[in-house]
Amino acid sequence: MFFDPETWVAVAFVILMIVFGYLGVFKSVTTALDHRAARIKAELDDALRLKEEAAKVLAGYKARSATAEREAADIIANAKSEAERIAAEAKAKMEDFVARRTKTAESKIALAEAQAVADVRAAAAEAAVQAASTIMSQSVKGQVADDLLAKGIAEVRKKLN
Repeated sequence: MFFDPETWVAVAFVILMIVFGYLGVFKSVTTALDHRAARIKAELDDALRLKEEAAKVLAGYKARSATAEREAADIIANAKSEAERIAAEAKAKMEDFVARRTKTAESKIALAEAQAVADVRAAAAEAAVQAASTIMSQSVKGQVADDLLAKGIAEVRKKLN
């Protein structure tokens, strides 16, 4: 048993552990491990705090995004209603314009018709006067004929004009 190398390795290990215990190596290793555990715990706490802050920021951005989308939808709806209102106004103005232009054109046509009727009457009166003058001059002779002719022409002009 004393000649086995495993025995001497076990004895050396026990002596090493006793020396470590006497020198306080276990205490310093434990302290170092405790410090490391505290540092890791602090890092995990910081990471958790950062994660919560990121979640809050993300929620804020999502809320802002939803608000912006609602505002955009409202703006689009307002723009559509405004465009429809403007289109309706333009249609009403166009119809009013067309009605006024039609009325103006109709009044111009009526005026042109009245002028044409007056021109036809004047031409007819002139033709009647000319015809009467020709007939009278051929059928009646002398001073009486000239007086009758002038009087008749004046009367015809008065009645036709």
